[in-house]
Amino acid sequence: MVIINAMRFPQESAEKVGKRFLEIVPPPDFMSMKGPYIKGTEEGIRAVEVFDLDETKLALGLDYVTQRCVTYFGIPGFTYETNVYFEAQESLKLIGLA
Repeated sequence: MVIINAMRFPQESAEKVGKRFLEIVPPPDFMSMKGPYIKGTEEGIRAVEVFDLDETKLALGLDYVTQRCVTYFGIPGFTYETNVYFEAQESLKLIGLA
């Protein structure tokens, strides 16, 4: 399963976001991270992080990702959305087909 964390902030806040990013502790051993991937848009900057982890560690993983986002609180215009995605095999288990 993966946790996908999408963040947005205005270009004017990029330096503040960058400084706080450098303070964040790396992910725990039970999860791997790809990103953040950065894209400039007309509305500002978007960043996406992908965290891969075992479903048994979901609560701990969500706590870590949420704490990452809390690091950016107070930065003007910063928003985020965190979503959990299951692999197809994991989804089949949820509906009793695997």
